Amino acid sequence: MGCRIEGIDLKVVVITGASAGIGLAATFKFVASGYKVVNLSRRACPNPDVVSIATDLSKPEFFDDVGDELISQVEEAETLHLVHNAARYLNDSALDTTDESLTSVFQTNVVAPNTLNRNLSPYMKSGSSIILVGSTLAEKAVAGCFSYATSKHAQVGLMRALCQDLAGRGIHTLMICPGFTDTEMLRSHVPDEAIDDVAAMSAFGRLVEPDEIADSIVWATEHPVLNGSVIHANLGQIEQ
Repeated sequence: MGCRIEGIDLKVVVITGASAGIGLAATFKFVASGYKVVNLSRRACPNPDVVSIATDLSKPEFFDDVGDELISQVEEAETLHLVHNAARYLNDSALDTTDESLTSVFQTNVVAPNTLNRNLSPYMKSGSSIILVGSTLAEKAVAGCFSYATSKHAQVGLMRALCQDLAGRGIHTLMICPGFTDTEMLRSHVPDEAIDDVAAMSAFGRLVEPDEIADSIVWATEHPVLNGSVIHANLGQIEQ
């Protein structure tokens, strides 16, 4: 069950996909800031200070299996932040992607966040936030990543609609859109011989570090003035 130390406000953050990459980097930042951190992912988070709840966000019924355990971890929170970091990325085209494939990407990238928002927002008090980790492709598109770009555009709408529907509750929402970040996901889609070319697409000539995005996520939870905003964190991407 969730717990509260007498006289100390319990700060909790729930991060999806915190077993690697940006999500994992964010766990260390939040723990250092005094947060109880809960990870939702198929793999356990390697950070020993994190509570990991094993679940597969690609399954529509995922919350049925973990809802009680998750709520027990957050119900005593004075401040609760929800960070939607998990994402599914396919190399696909708008010309031949099946409805089933598109639906599977939307389940992880859009529907699962909606499920968590609906079920956890009743436990969010003033000062809480919902942060989405988007992508440069949330507001543009390139060939070969149809379902991912489409779902990230949908996340922008989800975030902005949340801003409106949460009005008056003191809960803010924000979308951080990383550029090319040195993560397991990026390296699984970009061949080693092409990494330098990808890095050269930033104005700094390098990949973004997961720690840099993690800092931006923590910062986003602390700045409600940016409610409803999309913030690009990409070192200044050079347009081709």
